[in-house]
Amino acid sequence: MAFTPLARLSLVTQRSGEILGGDLAVDLGTANTLVYVRGRGILLNEPSVVAVDTTTNAVVAVGVEAKRMIGRTPGHIRAVRPLQAGVIADYDITAEMLRYFIRKVLRRPSMFTGPRVVICVPSGITNVEQRAVSETAYAAGARRVHIISEPMAAAIGAGLPVNQPAGSMVIDIGGGTTEVAVIALGGIVASTSLRVAGNALDEAIVEHIRAEFSLLIGERTAEELKISVGSAFPVAGPARAEIRGRDIASGLPRNVTVAGDELRRAMDVPISRIIGAVRATLDRCPPELAGDLVSRGVVLTGGGALLRGLAARVQHEIGIPVLVAERPLDSVVLGTGTVVEHFDALQKVVIDGPRR
Repeated sequence: MAFTPLARLSLVTQRSGEILGGDLAVDLGTANTLVYVRGRGILLNEPSVVAVDTTTNAVVAVGVEAKRMIGRTPGHIRAVRPLQAGVIADYDITAEMLRYFIRKVLRRPSMFTGPRVVICVPSGITNVEQRAVSETAYAAGARRVHIISEPMAAAIGAGLPVNQPAGSMVIDIGGGTTEVAVIALGGIVASTSLRVAGNALDEAIVEHIRAEFSLLIGERTAEELKISVGSAFPVAGPARAEIRGRDIASGLPRNVTVAGDELRRAMDVPISRIIGAVRATLDRCPPELAGDLVSRGVVLTGGGALLRGLAARVQHEIGIPVLVAERPLDSVVLGTGTVVEHFDALQKVVIDGPRR
């Protein structure tokens, strides 16, 4: 049974199984958190950033407002990302962030019960890390938590027929992790979870600019540079971009012009590691399913899928057609939302979180 991506579905509440109207699907990502409300669609997409006053440990800002503070805060305000490499690095701050987001989308939550939450996690996390995610959702006000692996959610959100016997392959490149999986009959046949993704590309650019130009830039500048002129394969597009940073020797602001070709070289190591994860997953794939992939191709999702030339680079390296999902940034939350909308039919793809 295949499911149409929710981007094309009429979002009408359908009561089935345990999941009730108003309940949530959450893509708790390293870079961004997206929340889907049953029957209403994606209502929130904000950076996974929290600004904290270090003198009182009080939360000052969350999401978009907090991200604006990165690199611009006074000494007593710290803008932090509570998730690192796809897992929770700071339990209390993550709980506060998730609670804020839940309250923001459910403006008038029930006085007696919180929402049921289906939340996605990287396929490679440990049981302890998985339990931390569940406990964070409970601390944020959920009354019941279900877990779904990120590559399964991405595959469903990209419209792949995950319940069919034929094999499907998804490469989900987020901010902190890259998830590669071959899926058939509602289960993951082979997978690789790599803690190298979009943030690693930004860090590679920061290091390159520091080494080649003796210039310090922040992660926001590196990300903007990656989007504007970065590529994984020779493609048409802007060849150069001018950026401003702080000169290491003088400490004064300075402008430099950076070429797209050198950015491609700077990002080559993390991109090669991602392709290595794809190869490793294909090596563990049964021959029958590998044949399906040759004819059906591989689907790229996640923010990393938007890097120019990446699909062409992966296709060149593995010799299998590679396509970019229709809505790569939303694939994971759309897939998680599909589980919320069709819980009875897709119940076997989720894991029940520990009950409170």
